[in-house]
Amino acid sequence: MREALARLRATYGAGPRHLLVLLLCFVVTGWVALRVAGEATAGRMLLWFIGAVVLHDLLLFPVYALVDRVLRAAVGVPARPAAPDPRPSHARRVPVRLALLNHVRLPALGAGLLFLVYLPGVLGWGADTYRAATARERIPFLGRWLAVTGILFLISAVVFLLRWLRRRAVQRRPGPPG
Repeated sequence: MREALARLRATYGAGPRHLLVLLLCFVVTGWVALRVAGEATAGRMLLWFIGAVVLHDLLLFPVYALVDRVLRAAVGVPARPAAPDPRPSHARRVPVRLALLNHVRLPALGAGLLFLVYLPGVLGWGADTYRAATARERIPFLGRWLAVTGILFLISAVVFLLRWLRRRAVQRRPGPPG
């Protein structure tokens, strides 16, 4: 059995769970494609999907990779750790600078995803289409998106501060008498 798993890893590049999850993703994608294929707007959906993939891979990915590099440089986190930590993952301590970087990344990711999902509303596009589809006036998406973004960053900052204070309190505790 171990020999078969080793051959699978050498040939496929990952373990059997990865292959199973990937096959499951293909099954779900195929099911969705069959459901959408019967829709009258399937061609437009496919065009939007291809446009989104191209836009993401050729424009957005390089932009947020560059932003991440700038954030890393600003916070002082190296691109790669100097040497792998031999301790188990539960025993490792996350450096404060990396924790700060992650507390900026997470709300930025949430804000970016919300911006992309509600892009027409945030930028004020398609008011006529919205009115025709809902018989209502457009809601002020920009103000709400900015408020949600601010709240996400505020929550992240508070969580970071609490974690930092707890870490300092643990570091200041005297050790057991020796």
